[in-house]
Amino acid sequence: MSSSASGLSHVDQEQLMEKLQIFKIQGTDRHGRKVLVIIGKYFPARVISVEVLKKYLKEKIFSQLGEKPFSVVYVHTGVQRSDNFPGISVLRSIYEAIPINVKDHIEAVYFLHPGLQARLFFATFGRFLFNGGLYQKLQYVNRLEFLWSHVRRNGLEIPEFVLDHDEELEDRPLMDYGLESDHPRTYASPTHDSPVGMYSMRCIA
Repeated sequence: MSSSASGLSHVDQEQLMEKLQIFKIQGTDRHGRKVLVIIGKYFPARVISVEVLKKYLKEKIFSQLGEKPFSVVYVHTGVQRSDNFPGISVLRSIYEAIPINVKDHIEAVYFLHPGLQARLFFATFGRFLFNGGLYQKLQYVNRLEFLWSHVRRNGLEIPEFVLDHDEELEDRPLMDYGLESDHPRTYASPTHDSPVGMYSMRCIA
């Protein structure tokens, strides 16, 4: 996760994150609180620097949350470690950079489509990465139907590939526990107007 490796300027990196719509504040949970939605598959870990990510979150996301409680929906569907995972040290650095008032106002983190590897990762490193009680706020959500028990459905925009994967899990439930292979799917290339148009399809395929 380095700007020098990507060759993109800080401005270009910020514009890329804005275009990809990785982080969005939309809808409310069942208690009327704002919801921060994070689409993990859209995160271009190979080309975004830690400094740019921290700056973007501070200026574009945290400033919109205000001083009120909010919930987080992290969509893990289709995440590939080689393309979308920034690394343990980076995650820790980002978490430590989150203002105290923002951390304190996180009511819950709903982790959609976690899979076996993600569960094992957080069981091993979760308490190291997220102190201050945040780890205890993490809730795994295997299906969208269970997410709607916590978040108002009509306020969230769910990408098509997430809906497709959710349907596939209904037919192949063993994928939840790593007992059946989840082969990557290939989706049509995005148009220039698509939120993923500026970034390689590696981040969404």
